[in-house]
Amino acid sequence: MSDAAQPTAADVRAAAEAVKAALDRHLEAVERRAGESGDAEQREAAALDSAVYAAFDELAAAGEAYDELLYEVYDEVTPFEIPSSDTLPAYSGPESPSALSVLLRRDYTVSEPHRLLAQAQRVADLDPESADDDGGEGPSAGSSVHAALGVLFGEYEADEIATRHKEFGLEEGDSTLWVLAGDEPSEPGEWLSAPFEQVDPQRVVCRFDVSSVFDEGDLGPDTGLDLDDEPVDEDGEDEDVDEEVEDELEEVVLDDDRDR
Repeated sequence: MSDAAQPTAADVRAAAEAVKAALDRHLEAVERRAGESGDAEQREAAALDSAVYAAFDELAAAGEAYDELLYEVYDEVTPFEIPSSDTLPAYSGPESPSALSVLLRRDYTVSEPHRLLAQAQRVADLDPESADDDGGEGPSAGSSVHAALGVLFGEYEADEIATRHKEFGLEEGDSTLWVLAGDEPSEPGEWLSAPFEQVDPQRVVCRFDVSSVFDEGDLGPDTGLDLDDEPVDEDGEDEDVDEEVEDELEEVVLDDDRDR
């Protein structure tokens, strides 16, 4: 049995009060930064940002301490995600960055290979050169997942694929975007051979994470329908439902005009 003093209910209460005080200080720092504007106050911008970062770190530490004590004494947890120092280390980059690097990772699973192959083959049929760019004499876009991925990611921007992932037979996984501060712009081609080799987490200005581990809450009544799903015909290709509906409405209007 450990000789260390076990936490008490009073310790939990003190930790909760520390969280409340840290919340107030964080909000005050954010409000001070938001209240500063104009050229005369620009000199203070870096100091105000530093105050917000410091208040954020203090709030995170207080929340983590409270969460641990609450669990030890009452076997309960808070509903909050407390960022650890491993996830968001203290910022040590320049106060006024002159350059930025944006790092993006998105994970997908190939949930519907037939849809992926059909879409890639459609692109290849419309633009044969897109298939040649991914291997020339290799498997065709419609018969190889490897070739299909090369065709689609060569044809569409990453943001468009993220928006239309279901259309391409892909299922979203976790994603993260990091904004890193730099001292000066990189030379053209300087880091292309190893783009992620020298990433310094302590230069992360901000980051945005998306994961299924985060509780998205109840978005509304369950209708049994997935609004993101696209109708698919028997060949596995998407139907343009909106155009068909518009055509039918136009025919009805024209017929009505003739009757008059």
